Amino acid sequence: MEQRQQHFLVVTYPAQGHVNPSLRLAKRLAQTTGGHVTFSTAISAHRLMFPSLAKPDEEVEDGLLTYIPFSNGYDDGFKVDTDGDLDDFLYQFKLVGTRTLDGIVHDLAARGRPVSCIIYTIFLSWAADVARDHGIPSALYWIQPATVFTTYYHYFHGYEELITSHGHDPFFTVDLSGLPHLQIRDLPSLITSTNSDDPYRPILVALKETFDTLDQKENSSKPKVLINSFDALEADAIKAVGDMDLITIGPLLPSLPLDIGKDSEDTASGGDLFEADKKRYMEWLDSKSGRSVVYVSFGSMSVIKKRQLEEILLGLKESGRPYLWVVRKDNRGEGVELEDGENGMVVEWCSQVKVLSHPSVGCFVTHCGWNSTLESLICGVPTIGVPQWTDQGTNAKLTEVWGTGVRSEVNGEGLLDGSELKRCLEVVMGEGGRGVEIRTKAAIWKDKAWEAVREGGSSDRNLKTFVEEIASNN
Repeated sequence: MEQRQQHFLVVTYPAQGHVNPSLRLAKRLAQTTGGHVTFSTAISAHRLMFPSLAKPDEEVEDGLLTYIPFSNGYDDGFKVDTDGDLDDFLYQFKLVGTRTLDGIVHDLAARGRPVSCIIYTIFLSWAADVARDHGIPSALYWIQPATVFTTYYHYFHGYEELITSHGHDPFFTVDLSGLPHLQIRDLPSLITSTNSDDPYRPILVALKETFDTLDQKENSSKPKVLINSFDALEADAIKAVGDMDLITIGPLLPSLPLDIGKDSEDTASGGDLFEADKKRYMEWLDSKSGRSVVYVSFGSMSVIKKRQLEEILLGLKESGRPYLWVVRKDNRGEGVELEDGENGMVVEWCSQVKVLSHPSVGCFVTHCGWNSTLESLICGVPTIGVPQWTDQGTNAKLTEVWGTGVRSEVNGEGLLDGSELKRCLEVVMGEGGRGVEIRTKAAIWKDKAWEAVREGGSSDRNLKTFVEEIASNN
């Protein structure tokens, strides 16, 4: 099959943290292969990406990608308080998603655009079943670090009892092949929870299904796992899983050179499921001196309690540094006054990569989601980690391993005190030796990240090799 005839179908879970890296991969594939790339997420997210559509499931073409949504049985979105529990949701998601994705693959073949490879993200292992039924190669796109992938791999291959038996001790050290020394608090929260009634248990079951799918080798070739990371960043973790082909292709961000002229504002959708704030925050950043602004954002899913909002506000004001703080609309019902002041601006949502790329930003206070962690890395911005759940504790640990940030300590209630935030800001942004070292390391890793993704870099070569192998199998 010639390269121009290839057709990649990228299928992703309908959440902001999944849509962003998946859309970036889809665009990169379209630009590097010259073939067809179709992006598919659930109708509930598709309608937010394209709010002006006449029908929520309407197909969209933007000259680079085709967007065709699938139904997961919850076309208006899933609300846990009214739509049932997470277990039911994931069951219906798999049942309906399998059927409608199968229909999309059939339809594309009938239209003379047969799919040559299905790339699916976490929680969607059933997409690999659809690919197998159609005789199509598939690959998992792991949107968390290789360190977390390897941690889950070890957990599901012999280490479950050790980890769960020490889940009550956050400082117990676990040694896993290929990984730095990790304490229980550094591991993904899904595998360390001691709550027998943990409402998020179904997510761990879905992850187990992902690894079970990878373990089902139907031929001599290793299952392929694309990872949004790069070789120099996680070399040991990548090599630690010998029976799978871990392929680093990142960091995939909208600011990559290949996206110039086709970035988020020039194509039909940049992938945002939230409406950007109309405040002129970029102009506000222009008014600030270099590396002086504290940028604060806890991502698209974290729910911040009233007490936590108050403590963050206290720490920011006591630090005396200008700050740009993202507080989503659904986090503003707590009665905390978050009005703009002389030294700060609060927005509901913003273009994070643009903010982090601005020369006035000197620190990122983050929940340590992997997208945010990579975005800070490639922009050279030091971080203060305030991890909440899932992979975020591991990501916070990694920033310390790389030397690009610090992890904050929380109090007995699990809250970041204002005084602790102020202390961390002084460490990272102050003139002490550690702050200088952190900023130096951040600049070094920025250069290494760009080196990986530029033409001929390790991630660029890895993605092109993957594409060639897919072509040779068709």
